[in-house]
Amino acid sequence: MEITSSAFTPGGSIPKLYTCEGRNVSPPLAWNGVPAGTKSLVLIVDDPDAPDPAAPRMTWVHWLLYNLPTHSEGLGEAIEELPQETLEGLNDWKRTGYGGPCPPIGRHRYFHKLYALDVVLPDLKTPDKRGLEHAIQGHIVAEAQLIGTYQKGL
Repeated sequence: MEITSSAFTPGGSIPKLYTCEGRNVSPPLAWNGVPAGTKSLVLIVDDPDAPDPAAPRMTWVHWLLYNLPTHSEGLGEAIEELPQETLEGLNDWKRTGYGGPCPPIGRHRYFHKLYALDVVLPDLKTPDKRGLEHAIQGHIVAEAQLIGTYQKGL
Protein backbone atom coordinates (compact mmCIF):
# COMPACT_ATOMS: atom_id res chain seq x y z
CA MET A 1 0.00 0.00 0.00
CA GLU A 2 1.24 3.49 -0.84
CA ILE A 3 0.16 7.06 -0.05
CA THR A 4 1.35 9.99 -2.17
CA SER A 5 0.60 13.64 -2.87
CA SER A 6 0.84 15.52 -6.14
CA ALA A 7 1.69 18.63 -4.06
CA PHE A 8 4.98 17.42 -2.54
CA THR A 9 7.48 14.59 -2.86
CA PRO A 10 8.24 12.12 -0.04
CA GLY A 11 10.50 13.97 2.39
CA GLY A 12 9.98 17.20 0.46
CA SER A 13 8.67 20.56 1.53
CA ILE A 14 4.91 21.03 1.86
CA PRO A 15 3.83 24.09 -0.17
CA LYS A 16 2.77 27.16 1.81
CA LEU A 17 -0.79 26.89 0.41
CA TYR A 18 -1.46 23.96 2.77
CA THR A 19 -0.15 25.73 5.90
CA CYS A 20 -1.18 28.47 8.32
CA GLU A 21 0.88 30.89 6.21
CA GLY A 22 -1.20 30.04 3.15
CA ARG A 23 -4.85 29.02 2.75
CA ASN A 24 -4.55 26.23 5.34
CA VAL A 25 -6.34 23.75 3.08
CA SER A 26 -5.70 20.04 2.91
CA PRO A 27 -3.23 18.80 0.29
CA PRO A 28 -4.31 16.31 -2.35
CA LEU A 29 -3.61 12.75 -1.21
CA ALA A 30 -3.79 9.56 -3.25
CA TRP A 31 -3.37 5.93 -2.32
CA ASN A 32 -3.21 2.58 -4.01
CA GLY A 33 -2.46 -1.04 -3.23
CA VAL A 34 -5.15 -1.38 -0.55
CA PRO A 35 -5.12 -5.10 0.35
CA ALA A 36 -8.04 -7.30 -0.64
CA GLY A 37 -10.36 -7.85 2.30
CA THR A 38 -9.75 -4.40 3.80
CA LYS A 39 -12.98 -3.08 5.34
CA SER A 40 -12.02 0.56 6.02
CA LEU A 41 -9.15 3.06 6.02
CA VAL A 42 -7.84 5.46 8.66
CA LEU A 43 -5.79 8.61 8.02
CA ILE A 44 -3.74 10.24 10.79
CA VAL A 45 -1.66 13.35 10.06
CA ASP A 46 0.67 14.42 12.85
CA ASP A 47 3.90 16.23 13.69
CA PRO A 48 6.28 14.47 16.14
CA ASP A 49 8.62 17.48 16.26
CA ALA A 50 6.49 19.85 18.37
CA PRO A 51 7.19 22.38 19.54
CA ASP A 52 10.88 22.46 18.51
CA PRO A 53 12.56 19.77 16.38
CA ALA A 54 15.75 20.26 18.43
CA ALA A 55 13.83 19.39 21.62
CA PRO A 56 10.50 17.74 20.73
CA ARG A 57 8.10 17.31 23.64
CA MET A 58 4.92 16.12 21.95
CA THR A 59 3.28 14.95 18.77
CA TRP A 60 0.81 17.50 17.42
CA VAL A 61 -2.21 16.02 15.64
CA HIS A 62 -3.33 17.82 12.46
CA TRP A 63 -6.06 15.55 11.03
CA LEU A 64 -7.92 12.35 11.97
CA LEU A 65 -10.24 10.50 9.59
CA TYR A 66 -11.63 7.00 9.96
CA ASN A 67 -13.97 4.65 8.11
CA LEU A 68 -12.74 5.98 4.79
CA PRO A 69 -14.23 3.63 2.18
CA THR A 70 -11.85 1.09 0.68
CA HIS A 71 -12.87 2.00 -2.87
CA SER A 72 -11.70 5.60 -2.34
CA GLU A 73 -8.43 6.38 -4.05
CA GLY A 74 -7.58 9.52 -2.11
CA LEU A 75 -8.76 12.95 -1.07
CA GLY A 76 -8.80 16.03 -3.26
CA GLU A 77 -7.12 19.32 -2.48
CA ALA A 78 -9.04 21.55 -0.04
CA ILE A 79 -11.57 18.76 0.47
CA GLU A 80 -14.82 19.97 1.99
CA GLU A 81 -17.07 16.96 1.46
CA LEU A 82 -15.55 13.74 2.76
CA PRO A 83 -16.43 10.37 1.20
CA GLN A 84 -19.73 8.98 2.44
CA GLU A 85 -19.43 7.02 5.73
CA THR A 86 -16.14 8.76 6.66
CA LEU A 87 -15.99 9.97 10.27
CA GLU A 88 -13.66 12.51 11.86
CA GLY A 89 -11.66 12.76 15.05
CA LEU A 90 -10.41 15.80 16.95
CA ASN A 91 -7.10 17.39 16.05
CA ASP A 92 -5.00 19.15 18.68
CA TRP A 93 -6.84 22.42 18.06
CA LYS A 94 -9.82 20.52 19.54
CA ARG A 95 -11.79 20.58 16.30
CA THR A 96 -12.49 18.27 13.39
CA GLY A 97 -11.03 18.83 9.96
CA TYR A 98 -7.60 19.58 8.62
CA GLY A 99 -5.23 21.96 10.36
CA GLY A 100 -2.12 22.69 8.34
CA PRO A 101 1.50 22.95 9.39
CA CYS A 102 2.20 25.98 11.57
CA PRO A 103 5.49 25.21 13.37
CA PRO A 104 6.61 27.78 15.94
CA ILE A 105 10.32 27.12 15.29
CA GLY A 106 12.45 25.09 12.89
CA ARG A 107 11.64 22.61 10.14
CA HIS A 108 9.06 20.02 11.26
CA ARG A 109 8.11 16.66 9.76
CA TYR A 110 4.46 15.92 8.98
CA PHE A 111 3.51 12.26 8.85
CA HIS A 112 0.49 11.31 6.69
CA LYS A 113 -0.25 7.77 7.90
CA LEU A 114 -2.77 5.54 6.16
CA TYR A 115 -3.98 2.33 7.80
CA ALA A 116 -5.98 -0.48 6.19
CA LEU A 117 -8.27 -2.19 8.71
CA ASP A 118 -10.07 -5.53 8.78
CA VAL A 119 -13.15 -3.83 10.33
CA VAL A 120 -15.41 -0.83 9.93
CA LEU A 121 -15.16 1.03 13.23
CA PRO A 122 -18.24 2.02 15.22
CA ASP A 123 -18.95 5.72 15.63
CA LEU A 124 -16.31 6.75 18.17
CA LYS A 125 -17.91 10.21 18.72
CA THR A 126 -15.03 12.40 17.45
CA PRO A 127 -12.17 10.58 19.18
CA ASP A 128 -8.76 12.05 19.85
CA LYS A 129 -5.70 10.32 18.42
CA ARG A 130 -5.22 8.10 21.46
CA GLY A 131 -8.83 6.89 21.27
CA LEU A 132 -8.58 6.21 17.54
CA GLU A 133 -5.26 4.36 17.91
CA HIS A 134 -6.80 2.24 20.67
CA ALA A 135 -9.78 1.39 18.43
CA ILE A 136 -7.59 0.27 15.50
CA GLN A 137 -5.23 -1.83 17.64
CA GLY A 138 -5.26 -5.42 16.41
CA HIS A 139 -7.13 -4.51 13.21
CA ILE A 140 -4.34 -3.07 11.01
CA VAL A 141 -3.67 -5.23 7.94
CA ALA A 142 -1.41 -2.74 6.12
CA GLU A 143 -0.02 0.75 6.57
CA ALA A 144 1.73 3.38 4.51
CA GLN A 145 3.12 6.81 5.25
CA LEU A 146 4.11 9.95 3.46
CA ILE A 147 6.32 12.50 5.21
CA GLY A 148 6.45 16.15 4.21
CA THR A 149 8.34 18.96 5.94
CA TYR A 150 7.65 22.63 6.59
CA GLN A 151 9.40 25.62 8.13
CA LYS A 152 7.76 29.03 8.47
CA GLY A 153 9.00 32.01 6.56
CA LEU A 154 10.92 30.18 3.87
